[in-house]
Amino acid sequence: MFRPYALYVGLRYTRAKRRNHFISFISLTSMLGIALGVMALITVLSVMNGFEKEVRERILDMVAHLTVTDYRRGIPDWPDVARATESNPKVIGTAPFVEGEGMLIRGKGVNGARIRGVLPDQEPKVSAVGGKMEVGQLSDLRPGAFDVILGRDLARILGVDVGDKITMVTPSLNVTPAGMAPRMKRFEVVGLFHIGMYEYDSALAVIHMEDAQRLFRMGNRVTGVRAKLDDLFAAPQVRYELQEEALSGFNVRDWSSYHANWFRAVKIEKRMIFLLLLLIIAVAAFNIVSTLVMVVTDKESDIAILRTLGASPGHIMRIFMVQGTVIGVIGTLLGTILGVSLALNLDVVVPWLEGLFGIQFLDPGVYYISELPSDLHWDDVGMITTVSFLLGILATLYPAWRASRTQPAEALRYE
Repeated sequence: MFRPYALYVGLRYTRAKRRNHFISFISLTSMLGIALGVMALITVLSVMNGFEKEVRERILDMVAHLTVTDYRRGIPDWPDVARATESNPKVIGTAPFVEGEGMLIRGKGVNGARIRGVLPDQEPKVSAVGGKMEVGQLSDLRPGAFDVILGRDLARILGVDVGDKITMVTPSLNVTPAGMAPRMKRFEVVGLFHIGMYEYDSALAVIHMEDAQRLFRMGNRVTGVRAKLDDLFAAPQVRYELQEEALSGFNVRDWSSYHANWFRAVKIEKRMIFLLLLLIIAVAAFNIVSTLVMVVTDKESDIAILRTLGASPGHIMRIFMVQGTVIGVIGTLLGTILGVSLALNLDVVVPWLEGLFGIQFLDPGVYYISELPSDLHWDDVGMITTVSFLLGILATLYPAWRASRTQPAEALRYE
């Protein structure tokens, strides 16, 4: 039966013999080191992807995929702008809004807030605030009734609940006999929402768009039109297309620009963590180098005999490359299996560990979320396994080259 002898001899050298148990132990630790590094990389990157996805979804509950605005003059003909926005086939919904800054007062409680006026029947097309209501419904906002829906944390700061009255103060001024006075209006709290992002839960008040137009004296104008896409990752391209064609006279922004620093920081952290955890695989690769160097020293007489039987330096080099590659491949496959399994079952493993040790990894009072999220990306798995495999092969080059330089006469002189 034909067997490539370089592959056959290389595979035999990976098995333990009576006089090289120590070398086999180092080979085992190299495999486990590569497996540990690959498993850690897959799991940690999956957790970071999960965090990014979770926070992104909560941000997009309140931030539209695209926003068309004209902050200087406002938009008087927003239906035309909405139709122009919907001319792009990727846009699946639009809704107008009025937005401004204000101050909310309830007794001694005072807090700044972003005031957003919406149309309750159209807002669900672009945001998920209607599905995040803890008390009341978005439809409870009636034009002319001056009702308001507050974030849960904002209501707690002001000490109000549904049915209470608050005073809303805006930067615009009223002329009175006593002089200039800020514009104030009483609103009734008709609902509370909870997004899970303190930035919105503690600083956003939602009112009817007609009430917002009166409050900010905008007439029939709106601040802008928000849009939702069928693919949120296509937002930058759609923004460019709309800005160049249908909406050239307006300011068009996509969702990533609103929190660009946060997304940029997450991307940098993922790269740095990848490089740091890659050092685990690199250390295991150095173990492969040391293992093969010792094997070459131990097998000098075998190498010399093979050379005298006609083996070329290339064949000798391939023998030891096979041995080192087997270590790298087994470690990479083992780490990939463990890492993928752990990433896919993190929602089961983490509660089990919390119950076993009586601890809680994520305190909901401190972090945005109370469960450790995981979002496995197969392109990350492919990149990690490829890098690990290449490091394993690179680690074999020097020892294999050293073995191919063995001189039979020198090696057999004292045998």
